[in-house]
Amino acid sequence: MDKRIDFLYLNEPDMIEAGVTDIARCIEVMEEALVLLADGDYMMAGDRGDSHGAMISFPKEPKHEGMPKDDIDRRFMAMPAYLGGRFRATGVKWYGSNIENRKSDMPRSIHVFVLNDTDTGAPLAIMSGNLLSAYRTASVPNVGVKHLAVENVETVGIIGPGVMSQKTLKGLLTQREGVKHVKIKGRSKDSTERSAAEIRAAHPQLESVTIVDSEKEAVENVEILITGANASPNGHKEFPQVKGEWLSPGTLVIAPGATHFDDDFLINTRKVVDYMGLYDEWHHEYTTQVAYDQIGIIGSRMLKLQHDGHFPREDLQQMGDIAAGRVEGRQSDDEIIIYSVGGMPVEDVAWAHDIYDYAKENNIGTSLNLWETPAAY
Repeated sequence: MDKRIDFLYLNEPDMIEAGVTDIARCIEVMEEALVLLADGDYMMAGDRGDSHGAMISFPKEPKHEGMPKDDIDRRFMAMPAYLGGRFRATGVKWYGSNIENRKSDMPRSIHVFVLNDTDTGAPLAIMSGNLLSAYRTASVPNVGVKHLAVENVETVGIIGPGVMSQKTLKGLLTQREGVKHVKIKGRSKDSTERSAAEIRAAHPQLESVTIVDSEKEAVENVEILITGANASPNGHKEFPQVKGEWLSPGTLVIAPGATHFDDDFLINTRKVVDYMGLYDEWHHEYTTQVAYDQIGIIGSRMLKLQHDGHFPREDLQQMGDIAAGRVEGRQSDDEIIIYSVGGMPVEDVAWAHDIYDYAKENNIGTSLNLWETPAAY
């Protein structure tokens, strides 16, 4: 029996050549992944198989020389998963995050992805993971746009117009090509002006990209609202604040970032989540209120309201069930829908699987040898 193991190394240019930035295709793959999640054909970490991953964080006041100090987004994280269906793939995303990287014009988080043979455990590929992560993150909200947005979308609002919101907008424009206007609300003048310039350059077909001064202005008279702000270390009181009364009939809110909505709005509005198991696991790990304050994803707040008896659990609908046709999508042009997106490692596995297959078929990347035969076993 041949014991040799080779694996494919894909650096960032290789990943681009293999199609990692094809966001329209990525949206299709994320739709498949969400259906498999709803079907239960997956495994993630933790004793319940639903964990976002295993995180290393640091103390506020380290007692040992050289140990990092706690700060915003200062962490290391491993995110393993198995996804079934046509993928039948296993892998892990590993990343380190430090907000100080931005002072050196480096990404806040630096990602590597390992794709494994599900039967032997051998590595199939080691990949540059930043674009993989960014495009799957931006694609999951757009499964919601495909199924839940009104057909004629002309104006999009963005609260928190950073890199991820811009990638989400890129995907949105593949699903609703009639968008003409984008309104953005950021936290700082310089970064918001930079984001506006980047959006104008990337999408010259847009008639206007307007910086607004308040969340209210960003929310009013839009068909789709993207909430992409980062969570605050001081909890939801410092998140961008949005009142439900500002939303026009028919608005779809896609919420992968931290924004606080009043409870009455959440209770009385149609609620969709990417996958309930993730929010149940965050409740198990943190409690729902702590998860909401620390992570900032609105689905945790929805789950707390459900636990408090404000509505039945079946009011929290899963995107995979909608995509599979088991639950109705948009029910009227006036319906307001909020779609919570938390992000899960099965999504990385799905996109990595397809990128790997394309790279193999087209001789992209570098083959590296793990061993000819193992020295010990």
